[in-house]
Amino acid sequence: MTATAPGNPATPVSQPPAADEPMARIEGRAKVTGTAPYAYEHPTTEPLYLHPVLSTVARGRVTAVHTGDAEQLDGVRAVLTSKNAPRLADTSDLEFAVLQSDEVTFHGQIVAAVAADSPETAREAAALVRVDYEERPHDVILRSDHQDLYTPGEAVAGAAPDSHQGDTDTALARSVVLVDQTYRTPREYNNPMEPHSTVAFWETLPERLTLYDSTQGAHTVRATMATVFGLPEENVRVIAPHVGGGFGSKGAAKAHNVLVGLAARALPGRTVKLALTRRHMFSLTGYRPPTIQRIRLGADTEGRLEALVHDVTELTSRTKEYAEMSGLSSRMMYAAPDRTTSHRLTALDVPVPFWMRAPGEAPGMFALESAMDELAVACGVDPVELRVRNDPGADPQTGRPWSGRHLVQCLREGAERFGWQGRDPVPGHHRDGAWLVGTGVASAVYPRLTSPGSAAEIEYGADGRYTVSIGAADIGTGAWTVLTQISAEALGCPVDRVTLRIGDSDLPRATVAGGSSGTSSWGTAVHAAARAFRGEHGADPRPGARTRAEAPENPDLERYAMYSFGAHFAEVRVHADTGEVRVPRMLGVYSVGRVINPRTARSQLVGGMVMGLSMALHEQGVVDPRFGNVVNGDLAGYHVAANADVGEVEAHWLEESDPHLNPMGAAGVGEIGIVGTAAAIANAAHHATGVRVRELPLTPDRFLR
Repeated sequence: MTATAPGNPATPVSQPPAADEPMARIEGRAKVTGTAPYAYEHPTTEPLYLHPVLSTVARGRVTAVHTGDAEQLDGVRAVLTSKNAPRLADTSDLEFAVLQSDEVTFHGQIVAAVAADSPETAREAAALVRVDYEERPHDVILRSDHQDLYTPGEAVAGAAPDSHQGDTDTALARSVVLVDQTYRTPREYNNPMEPHSTVAFWETLPERLTLYDSTQGAHTVRATMATVFGLPEENVRVIAPHVGGGFGSKGAAKAHNVLVGLAARALPGRTVKLALTRRHMFSLTGYRPPTIQRIRLGADTEGRLEALVHDVTELTSRTKEYAEMSGLSSRMMYAAPDRTTSHRLTALDVPVPFWMRAPGEAPGMFALESAMDELAVACGVDPVELRVRNDPGADPQTGRPWSGRHLVQCLREGAERFGWQGRDPVPGHHRDGAWLVGTGVASAVYPRLTSPGSAAEIEYGADGRYTVSIGAADIGTGAWTVLTQISAEALGCPVDRVTLRIGDSDLPRATVAGGSSGTSSWGTAVHAAARAFRGEHGADPRPGARTRAEAPENPDLERYAMYSFGAHFAEVRVHADTGEVRVPRMLGVYSVGRVINPRTARSQLVGGMVMGLSMALHEQGVVDPRFGNVVNGDLAGYHVAANADVGEVEAHWLEESDPHLNPMGAAGVGEIGIVGTAAAIANAAHHATGVRVRELPLTPDRFLR
């Protein structure tokens, strides 16, 4: 298999728009004509196809794998089990210790795999593999009173699992108005349109592994695979020019990457292709874990917070710890002088949870913003005004000044655009035929992250064009286009003189496309490379001039509190007889720094809002406690918002720039659109019906009381 580095797939436009203008996607034509290669589509010669066999018990040990029937099927080339699979160099991370032991730690774990001449044969043969187990008692259900709750060891962005400021017990006791409620969110699954897919080829002299992978971070996967297989990093290459969505689930290597690597190693000289099915993705690629969140708010009669306590209970896997950290936003969102947040985990016999769009913030802000709405009702204060009254002048957690906090402006502008003025505060007063109508609001927040470690290279060609290379990933967010615009701006040239190369671990290192940090991190590296290029080669470079530079450290990251903010407004209709919930109208206003490409930014914000609607109304992984499996583990049973579910969606932003964040003044927009949306919809449903639902999703039965 010959690996080629992907380049800019576009035909240059004659008069390209400048930065800050709504430039069309550079790779758009290639995608709509089907010529943009995704991982599984890379051409290979006589590939083998891999299909995994997954465990049907939640905990136990494999005692026998019967492969005879599968091996006799014409076209089957190998059946891998823990008895014959190649040994891995490093099995310290149990998620990647694929086929290295007989132990089963969750339902849906890989216990065997079939390689065959066609995907149909591989799938048929996998169904013929019979596995015997020694079953053990299992536990898969999250409970707030579980006897094995513990404080997680994982810290997110340097944040401790627990935090304490002031004396919240005393403050709550003296508060005139109290809210003390528990909010729950279910298991939720990323379900990108492109399934997790990998094509692998193992060379023996020297040992070198090449992967075409659907990933949010080629360098991240390379590092993991090199460690697991005991290879130097330079002997692993990961290529991912186009990725059909990820929402966090493709932000790191997963067990299927190791499996296809094992198969390629066991079958040297043959390319091995693996595309997970939708059902495979419900146990192998991560999910947002369920949460139980108790929030206590203490306030005066005017609604000004005096105390805030946010206690979070979540599950993790016995295989590997993951903490959702849903209480982090409560540490900085509002001006409560006394506050406490805590996180507790219980390790269960479940698959490994992982990032899903705005991990922590999305479920955490559903709880906090629902509680703030309850406080507004208890105080008789308009929900918008309540949030304005509790807007802090500096970060309550660190005392640092904000690099740009414009939440109040978002709330005010959103209220005006939405038509909030004159809203009847009494729930259940507005009816349109059989439909009860209400409106709701919620705030949004997401940190303005810049991940260190990215680098970029710029080369000037004889044709007068600049080639900009960085191992970034475009997961549908528009990185191909925005990085081209940033490059052109940094180099002081039109965008049609820039050729961008991304999506390859052989290119300069780039951080993962996650945490809404891609534009900030990669763009900073491109700016650094452009400055270095000009300093080394001047304004009139010679053909062949080349410079590579790393993104410098930003001292302002330690001086300022850097967050994006927003305000969500929603209109909800609940059918009085059936409880059906409809959302005909959503509007968001965001403070996200400079928006480099309004066209792609609006797409990201609207997409986040729609995903938040889906979170509010539909998404729920239902687990059968008897077997530990997700019974609705496909898109027939796990409903996500479709066209018929989505009404009018408007996304707006403030015209601004954050000079403290990066040379562009721009923050990411991939995640803030989902944060707070579910709360705005739940709050609107309460306003429509008078029924307060504190558990997602908002299914019809919850309103038939």
